[in-house]
Amino acid sequence: MSLAFTIVDVFAEEKYAGNPLAVVRGAADLPDEVLQKITREMNYSETTFILSEKERDGGYDVRIFTPGGEVPFAGHPTLGTADVIRAEILAEPAERIVLNLRAGKIPVTFGDVLQMRQLPPTFGQTLDPGRLARVLNLEGEDLDDRHPVQEVSTGLPAVIVPLGTLDALKRCRVNWDLYRETAAAGKNLYAFCPEPHEDGSGDLSARMFSGDLGVSEDPATGSAAGCLAGYLVEHRYFGTDSVDVRVEQGYEIQRPSLLYLQAERERDEINVSVGGKVQLVARGELV
Repeated sequence: MSLAFTIVDVFAEEKYAGNPLAVVRGAADLPDEVLQKITREMNYSETTFILSEKERDGGYDVRIFTPGGEVPFAGHPTLGTADVIRAEILAEPAERIVLNLRAGKIPVTFGDVLQMRQLPPTFGQTLDPGRLARVLNLEGEDLDDRHPVQEVSTGLPAVIVPLGTLDALKRCRVNWDLYRETAAAGKNLYAFCPEPHEDGSGDLSARMFSGDLGVSEDPATGSAAGCLAGYLVEHRYFGTDSVDVRVEQGYEIQRPSLLYLQAERERDEINVSVGGKVQLVARGELV
């Protein structure tokens, strides 16, 4: 077996920032258990496998695995894989590439940043803010009580937790035992606040915790950021039915990332796009 792979940093303004990703080609005939072993060996939050190097049904077949198992959708693997397809398979400029994922077809467009159009967000249960404050080892007043703690999904669910200050965001420490006792057990936790980091250039700061997926904290999370974009519009966080913001993530684990979020309400649906830059890190082969 010889499989080509590419390592990229996603949502990274420069190399060795953002969220690292391994993209593997030529794995179409391998059983799931081998794909899972490769993912664990790569040891990133996700590894993607390009199953088709030619378009099928208008897109490229791609599967996404975490160390704990396969997921139907994830943001930074979508952007990173689209960039690898453009650079390594097409080897020519492209304006748009579609990935056929388990969650559905996700189009990615190319410009100053890569942008993926996510599935329309769905809004689930709201959770007791006091209890979520305890889960995050915070005080009740650290949460922004003007907006709910709510489960949102654009293909992969996240619990959106609005905080009031950057100080509160930095103090988050998840009590996983307590979280597993809540109705949202197993969902990603995405906390955010309306302040940039001191050396950052964003409009919001965020942290994503995903202990049950094998990674305690993710440096940049396109799926959860898409959930946040929908949440900001649904609850008119800025007093408008559209948002165009930059979100900083990963500073607490020394992987500073910048995500570009756009969302707007059109009739009964919210359109969400999440973007970022992708940096090539390495190419190699698995043998």
